[in-house]
Amino acid sequence: MSRLSDRPVTALVGETRPHESASLHVTGRALYTDDIALRTPYLLHAHPVNAPHAHATITRLDPKPAYDVPGVVRVLTAEDVPGVNDSGTKHDEPLFPTEVMFRDQAVAWVLGESLEAARVGAAAVEVDYEPLPSIVTVVEAIEQESFQGVQPRMERGDVTTGFADSTHVFEGEIDFAGQEHFYLETHASLAIVDDDGQVFIQSSTQHPTETQEIVAHVLGLASHQVTVQCVRMGGGFGGKEMQPHGFAAVAALGARLTGRPVRIRLTRQQDMTMSGKRHGFHASWKVGFDDDGRLQALEATLTSDGGWSLDLSEPVMSRALCHVDNAYWIPHVRVDGRVAKTHKTSQTAFRGFGGPQGMLVIEDILGRCAPVLGIDATELRRRNLYEEGQATPYGQPVRHAERLVRAWDQVVATSDFAQRREEIARANAENPHSKRGLAMTPVKFGISFNYTSFNQAGALVHVYKDGSVLINHGGTEMGQGLHTKMLQVAATALGLPIERVRLAPTRTDKVPNTSATAASSGADLNGAAVKDACDQILARLETVRDRLGPTATWEEMVTDAYFHRIQLWAAGFYKTEGLSWDAQSMQGEPFKYFAYGVAAAEVSVDGFTGAYEVERVDIVHDVGDSLSPLVDIGQIEGGFVQGVGWLTLEDLRWDVSDGPGRGRLATQAASTYKLPSLSEMPRDLRVTLLDRATEDGAVYGSKAVGEPPLMLAFSVREALRDAVAAFGVSTGSTTKPSVELDSPATPEAVYWAIERVRGG
Repeated sequence: MSRLSDRPVTALVGETRPHESASLHVTGRALYTDDIALRTPYLLHAHPVNAPHAHATITRLDPKPAYDVPGVVRVLTAEDVPGVNDSGTKHDEPLFPTEVMFRDQAVAWVLGESLEAARVGAAAVEVDYEPLPSIVTVVEAIEQESFQGVQPRMERGDVTTGFADSTHVFEGEIDFAGQEHFYLETHASLAIVDDDGQVFIQSSTQHPTETQEIVAHVLGLASHQVTVQCVRMGGGFGGKEMQPHGFAAVAALGARLTGRPVRIRLTRQQDMTMSGKRHGFHASWKVGFDDDGRLQALEATLTSDGGWSLDLSEPVMSRALCHVDNAYWIPHVRVDGRVAKTHKTSQTAFRGFGGPQGMLVIEDILGRCAPVLGIDATELRRRNLYEEGQATPYGQPVRHAERLVRAWDQVVATSDFAQRREEIARANAENPHSKRGLAMTPVKFGISFNYTSFNQAGALVHVYKDGSVLINHGGTEMGQGLHTKMLQVAATALGLPIERVRLAPTRTDKVPNTSATAASSGADLNGAAVKDACDQILARLETVRDRLGPTATWEEMVTDAYFHRIQLWAAGFYKTEGLSWDAQSMQGEPFKYFAYGVAAAEVSVDGFTGAYEVERVDIVHDVGDSLSPLVDIGQIEGGFVQGVGWLTLEDLRWDVSDGPGRGRLATQAASTYKLPSLSEMPRDLRVTLLDRATEDGAVYGSKAVGEPPLMLAFSVREALRDAVAAFGVSTGSTTKPSVELDSPATPEAVYWAIERVRGG
């Protein structure tokens, strides 16, 4: 039996193949949860009764008027819940609340023969509220000391000594926004109950097992009475890790009470106003450098906007603290984290899971401090990169740090960075109204769940008598290409053409007790479990091979094995070895490895409007030995552009006035919430996979790719800072001013940054 990372010469992994559902996607034949719902007879439609306050007590809820609406079948309230009236894992998220904790929170649900009947019925439900004071911003929460959950501290060395040894000490703050997931498919669930009371749920969920558990405890059932299936998702990005559970529970409750299938599918506006987002953060910091510009000490406090309940805010903060160093060695560190409790949607997982927020802090520090130190920002970053033998502030050795340096040097060389820097300086000197900027930033991102127990996966592989193979695994497909990779892994492990292998939808009754498809771990965990199952089957077939000889075909061996009563299916399992984590001391080795990347970005900025174009981006990214290069390059491109959206375009706005609209999300649709599109794509985008990067101990030597590329977008933000600074360079001077840049760095924010450096 080969090592996990060994790759046969004739491997199907590593081949450039299209996404397994690509043709279904582009022809519209791919079925999603709501497509299945609309093909289901006797279907009932659910619509929420939304609260018009950010914070209020419900003093009266009367569902009776809704029953006067033709087509209304049932109004669901807290009195209907046979189990636990809570949809969260922390038991702090009432499914039917008595106290409204954010505007548009569902206080009841109406089931109708049509969606219109349910909508009209929901409007007819009478609810009285007693408004209460609300907290809408992180700053308000800090001022009122409104926090929730644990408040971790990560510490290494002695920051007092570090600052004493520093010749340059700076302090500052940064406040940066969250991000709307804006998956193409909104939250959707379909619940059906059979004649024995068993509940079957189709759900657009990244975590079928947890959806199963939440539905079971809401209904007062055991988990084996609830089955959850996820066919595929039209995007997830973390927004469907925790948040689908409540919607699935409502659908299941309605199905149990009526005996009919119940469908929930949120409109875009409902999805944006009712579901959580990336956590916005506020950070205050103090940093010290020596005369050579090397980091000596960092002291910071990171406060995230958790919204009304904990959800995943604690592990998000933990990862933010673990990534505040990004790719830089800092001898003395003390960073505190805390989660603000505000009257907004409960913020949740989003691609990067706190890592981007932590890394933005150090990147902003370096970008602001470089001009004051008199060191080019690119050089400042290069000087502080990790070297082999160094460890993170939480004690994990930074293995393969030379790959980070190799990726950096490769980008410098292939992007003609030095030459373009000179050309940009000349162009900026000649044009007072338009400036160009160029910047490079690195990424070091830890791969694994930072809760050790989640790093496990299962798979079930069936070989049928005709030699065809069916795979079941615990990961979910949200468009990221996980299923494509699993097909390639199974075909490689069994030595079969990929056409002989099929993949079944993810179901809790096939592979139980799974972790969420998150933390970029889907291919690592499930791929290893699939390979384990295949290896078990191959081991049983060794006696058949010995009996039939080396020329026997796969089909002949399978037939012979069946007649000799040799088991032709196997349950595979994998747990990530070598992990350790003490959440109290914030020390250990929580990650299997680090994924590295480097990006160089060039932008042009108009001085009259602050509008900008991303002209060129060069990326070198480490995916180990790629399982599926076309999929990986697509993930790098997509993650990068999504990061550009977060950092420069996507501006979530809530009403913070004291009027009746307080707490209302003002950016409720694509008309008011700016998403990156083709017009925001770099004119010239060059992506290269780092070579000679085999990852021992990972399936076929590959590395995760889902989240790390998002942070490559820091290069665009820093290029904007570089261009803005050029507007403040006086004639005949090369000294650039320090630039404070809002995040997101929208054209408006860029314009005001230009005005500041001009002295306006």
